[in-house]
Amino acid sequence: MQELLHAVRDALLQEYALLGPLGFWKTPVAMSTPEHAPSNQDLFGQPQPPPESAPADPYARIEALIPPESPLRAMRTLDEVARYVAETVLIPIDARRTNPVFGVGNPEADLMVIGEAPGAEEDRQGEPFVGPAGQLLNKMLKAIGFEREEVYITNVLKSRPPHNRDPQPDEIEAHLPILYKQIALVKPRIILCVGRIAGNALLGRNGSLRALRGKVHDFHGLPVVVTFHPAALLRNPQWKRLAWEDLQLLRAHYDRLMGTATR
Repeated sequence: MQELLHAVRDALLQEYALLGPLGFWKTPVAMSTPEHAPSNQDLFGQPQPPPESAPADPYARIEALIPPESPLRAMRTLDEVARYVAETVLIPIDARRTNPVFGVGNPEADLMVIGEAPGAEEDRQGEPFVGPAGQLLNKMLKAIGFEREEVYITNVLKSRPPHNRDPQPDEIEAHLPILYKQIALVKPRIILCVGRIAGNALLGRNGSLRALRGKVHDFHGLPVVVTFHPAALLRNPQWKRLAWEDLQLLRAHYDRLMGTATR
């Protein structure tokens, strides 16, 4: 320690002799260790841990959101995750479901569609968006050039809440790691969240749909667009024009990502 202080003092004296009194006091002096000191030590010679760098891959960053103790971390295929969902009760509604509603579509899709939770028909069939809302979703996708079979469709919750009530915060928290794993495995280029609850759950927000829609959000490096849930559009057809604007926004951003945008 004494040697280090002497080295710093000698460095300051050398700079004072070189610059003179005026230059020395006008020039900021970097208090650093002698040149021979290892770069991984602090001013007092104590070892420092190497700086942590976040993964550059957005899918690795999203997978890192999964708790370290979760068995999802070790899974490498969607089939493994689907079996885990079918065999595991994470929250009470998992025990009361008719079928888990995991996800459907292209396992290498460029576009992933995320809803909030299954309804009665989805619970019966074990597939997301199969009722009238699903038929409207298919039309919405087709309007911007996507077939249902081309995209991957899932929900934040994999089990139906009773009486189609809104998902509760603890239910969302329990099932979000499954969604993170699905994103990490499918590796979509862009995500469409349908409904306020799905958008807030994925983005970690608590905003209104008005605040969420009409823009492209960044989710750990992945673009996300939020729009109306198809079921809401069936009840309120006057909102379809706004939904169409959101879908056009998504398509334009997707085309830029893929290098197919037209001037």
